[in-house]
Amino acid sequence: MRSYRRRRLVVPALLCALLLLVVRPAEAVGDGEGEGAAGAVSDLGLSGQVARLYEDAARATERYEAGRQKAERQRARAQRIEGLLDRERREIGALREDLGRIARAQYRTSGGMPLTAQLILASSPEQLMRGQHVFSQTNLAVGNAIEKNRRAETRLAKDEARAEAAWRNLEKRNAALAELKRGVEEKLEEARWQLQGEADASVAAGSCPGAVRLDQKGKESTSAWVTPVESYELSAGFGNGGQRWANRHTGQDFAVPIGTPVRAVGDGRVVKVRCAGAFGMEIVVRHTDGYYTQYAHLASVAVDRDERVDTGQWIGQSGTTGNSTGPHLHFEVRITPELGSSVDPAPWLSKRGAPLG
Repeated sequence: MRSYRRRRLVVPALLCALLLLVVRPAEAVGDGEGEGAAGAVSDLGLSGQVARLYEDAARATERYEAGRQKAERQRARAQRIEGLLDRERREIGALREDLGRIARAQYRTSGGMPLTAQLILASSPEQLMRGQHVFSQTNLAVGNAIEKNRRAETRLAKDEARAEAAWRNLEKRNAALAELKRGVEEKLEEARWQLQGEADASVAAGSCPGAVRLDQKGKESTSAWVTPVESYELSAGFGNGGQRWANRHTGQDFAVPIGTPVRAVGDGRVVKVRCAGAFGMEIVVRHTDGYYTQYAHLASVAVDRDERVDTGQWIGQSGTTGNSTGPHLHFEVRITPELGSSVDPAPWLSKRGAPLG
């Protein structure tokens, strides 16, 4: 008979790993940082709501992507398990064939001959004992084969049921993660445009509403210099020409959604906070090396004039105020605080260890 003791251990082990992967995404769904957190932001100001939802959306996306990647790994495991289950099915078929061969052999060799007939036909006690031994061994083999077949069929049924249940649970957890992500993103999009509406009203009135402090726990930078936004796509670069600018583009644009936290690229002091004109809401910071950086088209400001800022500190949120064709951050590096003294931000940041990706 064929042995499959090793595979008996492999299939349950893989199933356990599969079930663990299902449980972990479930924990991510109910960790209290998603929908509950999004629903609790009403006590914050609108800027704070957007900042919190921005973070929630990032975490929801991370969990969704982690769940999706685990699903892909689990899909491969499930396919491997299905292969092993197929081998179990073939083993059961082989066991049944073995049972048939044993039964046929027993019949041909008169293994089932009554004991009285064996006593009459035996030519010697030794022959009788040998016959009885063969008979006993054959019966034992048949009994073992039947029991082995029964256990294998029972185990196969359980393994198949567990694999199917694990896969259903995985699909359910991934659907929950996708729904969580979609809900947070919808809330964030709505809050973003509310924030932009308030910012447009402030710029139209020519006055800033005042600094709205943003909770930035655990976001302190360990670098001396950073990029003005953490995640972005580069759009218009320094020196670009076009109908949007009177001469040439004086900064580097970062295409980011409304409400994206904007960071001070280095230590310094705020020398200007303004909410009017072509730049809309803008902040200018003087750094310790004498250069100035400007952050424009904002939707909110989180600092006041003369305030000291640290590298990586959130000083506002991106938007599309002023002369802007869409949500982005306009970032300039200047020799003086005024327009007309700008230098190319890309090599300036790269020289300081914060290259643009």
